[in-house]
Amino acid sequence: MTEPITDAGVIGRHYDERTPIADELRDGQLHMWYFYDDADEATLPAAVHRMTRKVTDTLGLRPGEHVLDAGCGPGNTAVYLAAELGARVTGVTLSDVEVAAARRRAAERGLTERVRIDYGDYTALSFPDGTFDAVLALESLQNATDVAAVLAELCRVLRPGGRLTLSDFSLESDADPDRITTFMDTLKLPTLPTLSGWLDHVRDAGFVVEEYTQCGPRSFGMKGKYLRAAMAQRERLAAKFGDDAVAEFSSRHRGFFAPRKDQIGYVIVAARKPA
Repeated sequence: MTEPITDAGVIGRHYDERTPIADELRDGQLHMWYFYDDADEATLPAAVHRMTRKVTDTLGLRPGEHVLDAGCGPGNTAVYLAAELGARVTGVTLSDVEVAAARRRAAERGLTERVRIDYGDYTALSFPDGTFDAVLALESLQNATDVAAVLAELCRVLRPGGRLTLSDFSLESDADPDRITTFMDTLKLPTLPTLSGWLDHVRDAGFVVEEYTQCGPRSFGMKGKYLRAAMAQRERLAAKFGDDAVAEFSSRHRGFFAPRKDQIGYVIVAARKPA
């Protein structure tokens, strides 16, 4: 087991601060959305759940399989995997707010026997070698200061032949570096690999890449649809959280929108640990 390589406190506070309002906006899903085009009339939660399905489908989960949700957020994805696919799910997160929200969601759905949520650091997991059939890292490796070490740890807890799927932001163009720096600072990204960089990380950790895709134009490229959906909810959010909290949330996320649409991609990589 490796020693922790991230500042867990900083990352935990980052998500403690952004999760409550983001959870409300996206129905327990903090990751990106998937819109087909500007005419797509899907609600924001529905578009985010499309991404959930698109990413998790590549795991090929079977009923009863045990999956690690590494960086599980407020629990909607873990509940989906258990309720709809029959998986056993163990989720870990560095956010106390997310632990509480995820456990509440599992309890409300009567899934506490199949969904376990722990406060934990995916750089130093307490699980024995080969514990899991599959590992999901849905937009969670972005905060790792040493992606190679994290992937090695995720590989360790996978059984031989087990599957890994990750999804995350990628660098598509570095022609305007100040915009990229603002984006990375806002999300606390230590690094922003290209698609080929992500593939290299996965292969270097000992995995065999089986599938990958770049869906940035339908994800970050649709940031305008997110902004319109969020603004339409502003009064409701202010009534629940207060004007100051909503203003602070907006201020914290302003840098997320700094890059041009063609600068930020979104990759999905599915791989397997050799049997």
